[in-house]
Amino acid sequence: MRIALVCPYSMGHWGGVQHQAANLARWLTEAGHEAWLVAPDAAPPDRNVGSSRVIRFNRSRAPLALHPAARSATVAAVADADVVHVHEPFMPLVSLAALLGDTPPKVGTFHADAGAAVRALYRAGSPVLRRWSRRLAVATAVSPVAQRSVASIVETEIVPNAVDVAGYDRDVSRRADRVVFVGRDDPRKGLDILLTAWVRAGLDAELLVIGAARDDAPAGVTFLGRVDEDEKRDLLASASILCAPNTGEESFGLVVAEGMAAGCAVVASGIPAFAAVLGGDGRLVPPGDADALAKTLSNLLAEPEQAAALGAAARRAVMRFDRSAVVEAYLEAYARAVGAPTG
Repeated sequence: MRIALVCPYSMGHWGGVQHQAANLARWLTEAGHEAWLVAPDAAPPDRNVGSSRVIRFNRSRAPLALHPAARSATVAAVADADVVHVHEPFMPLVSLAALLGDTPPKVGTFHADAGAAVRALYRAGSPVLRRWSRRLAVATAVSPVAQRSVASIVETEIVPNAVDVAGYDRDVSRRADRVVFVGRDDPRKGLDILLTAWVRAGLDAELLVIGAARDDAPAGVTFLGRVDEDEKRDLLASASILCAPNTGEESFGLVVAEGMAAGCAVVASGIPAFAAVLGGDGRLVPPGDADALAKTLSNLLAEPEQAAALGAAARRAVMRFDRSAVVEAYLEAYARAVGAPTG
């Protein structure tokens, strides 16, 4: 099968949707299909539909291609596919062009936990969005949180984000005194909350911050900035604890699943998306509560055997998000889409 995977966000910027779309293209290719990514700033052999610029919206930053030529470039880039997989179908301009264009049958995936501003836009534009959504032969969402965000517009089935669980088996030694944070330096990722908790707790331990870089670091904290995928997995496998202190607006919790796959004990904010991924195999703290976070980290670091047991349980539980199950679910959706008429 020839599959075009459309991502509205620039591949020159790190983000969860880009990561999932790129991984899915690679996994489909490894499964014997011809799959390619269609996105701003994509590198060959994927198909680039132009440059992007960062738009600030809904407490986050979105690197989008908004120039008029992106529309025709997107339609051309998917024209020879059997099926088009559109990530974030309502997102301008690339995904929306794939959704509305005269293209092969479409499967859509909704990723986001829509914030208040987006929900207001959805309500205002619901008649138009419902009409647009009928162009999808199959609509999916990555989690119940993402599903609820578009429930008034389109009926979706859940296909979760995927983790290559076997890829987190690393030949590295785990350090009982090492904590890892993975995420952009974005307020909703909760890095400032974690740093406040770290200082308040006065921990005799090491905190590695992956994905962010700052000039000033509290004692015991090392900012590593962006690292490649292999190094990230090595660092996760070397840590006792993954901390995900995000404040909200997360639809799935891929970073939580990655920590689980690496065998870390996970300490995460008790937001719905993280609670759904983690289940009972970790520790949840109230979002934004630095004192509770400090206490939880202190307790786990003081009890390395408990942290190790939590990490082992998390590793077993994360298998439900393994790549094999997710690829199979999407292939079944593609097969239905190819045989289904769209409105």
